Amino acid sequence: MICNNVDVRLLGRLVLLVAALGGGGYAAQHHAYGLALGALGLLVILVLDLARYLTRGQQALADFTLALKYRDFSRQYPAQAVPASLRPLHEAFNQINATFRELRAEQEGQFQYLQTILALLDTGIVSYDAAGTVAWVNEAFKQTLHLPYLKNIRALQSRQPVLYEAICRAVPGQPVVVKLTVGPQTVQLLVSATQFKLRGEAFTLLAFKNVSQALADTETAAWQQLLRVMTHEIMNSVAPIASLADSLGRHVQRVRQQEVSGELLEDVGTGIRIIQQRSEGLLRFAQVYRDFSTLAALQRTTLYVQELLQATRQLLAEQLAAQGIEVTFSVRPAHLILHADGHLLEQVLINLMLNAAQAVTQTSNPRISLLAWPDEQEQVVIEVKDNGSGIPADVLDSIFIPFFTTRPDGSGIGLSLAKQIMQLHQGSIQVHSVEGAGSAFQLWFPASITC
Repeated sequence: MICNNVDVRLLGRLVLLVAALGGGGYAAQHHAYGLALGALGLLVILVLDLARYLTRGQQALADFTLALKYRDFSRQYPAQAVPASLRPLHEAFNQINATFRELRAEQEGQFQYLQTILALLDTGIVSYDAAGTVAWVNEAFKQTLHLPYLKNIRALQSRQPVLYEAICRAVPGQPVVVKLTVGPQTVQLLVSATQFKLRGEAFTLLAFKNVSQALADTETAAWQQLLRVMTHEIMNSVAPIASLADSLGRHVQRVRQQEVSGELLEDVGTGIRIIQQRSEGLLRFAQVYRDFSTLAALQRTTLYVQELLQATRQLLAEQLAAQGIEVTFSVRPAHLILHADGHLLEQVLINLMLNAAQAVTQTSNPRISLLAWPDEQEQVVIEVKDNGSGIPADVLDSIFIPFFTTRPDGSGIGLSLAKQIMQLHQGSIQVHSVEGAGSAFQLWFPASITC
């Protein structure tokens, strides 16, 4: 019972200390100065040992505090090989270290979980401090901008000046859409910004969302709705006119058999024919746009790109040869294939080649090239390139808008239809043109539909 409540080692040291003190006093009284001196030395040693023994708790506490400072929670404090007075303290240290290790493991698990989620997002995220030093960036951001790494946000000033300017003007809570050219493609990014403080230091968090497809889908849906309304109204108005013109034409034919002024009847007949022809033209016009607004679903098959380009070239070979236009094509590798709708893609290629033929009419050595290749991400690219007059920069952004055309005899439907067909394939159509040097239209197919 006594051993459970009193530190035996402490009692032993106290007994030895009293004994040394008493022995030294006894030796001094009997003039045994040598023994007295030895007892005095032993007394000093026992006092120092007792002081060290009594301060072991303070040393352990200082050591534990230093370990906390450097976040070292791996240490273990023995609870059995120490005096009874220190056991509760060591046990408390071990419990605190175990709790901190659990908290650290939980924190690291949450961090890894957050890292995994951010890595799977298709939204680019980057965080940087007041000096522009990037603290964190995910893979989606680097893939979107084709950047292997980003150490400072100011590096974007030389690579993507338009994006960097948008970042500098970004206001938290007010996203902006930025149009960029990344590699051979044009993308539209929705840039959102927010600011926060961490350990007293200011940080900016940016999110980049590629909204090119979403905006294109919204634009197409809006145009389709407009086309449906326009088609409905035109057909409702023109159909009765055509029917009435036809009826009047039959009446005029019967009246001609009677004695009526031939000149008057001829004028009436001519006017009716004009009305009928124009009405039929408007009906055909409405039918074309109705077909555009109700494009059928895809009928996917496995296509050899080389056969697709060869078939398209043969369809137009006679017409282009009559114009003196040289047509070349190259597919690498030769076995390149797609899983797509061949009829619709053929229609797109025909429209692009006819546009190219129109563009090279004033060129001395007119030439159209059909090219196809896979890029590094296994996306298939088909290109129709010419050395014609090119497209003026001020109209380049408008060429895919329905009804828009720069040709007097154009309908403005070909490129719009091509864009819609590529969207149905989850792909895109890009144009690169230099006025006076030629144009190149590229059809990009995602890797998911290639074989």
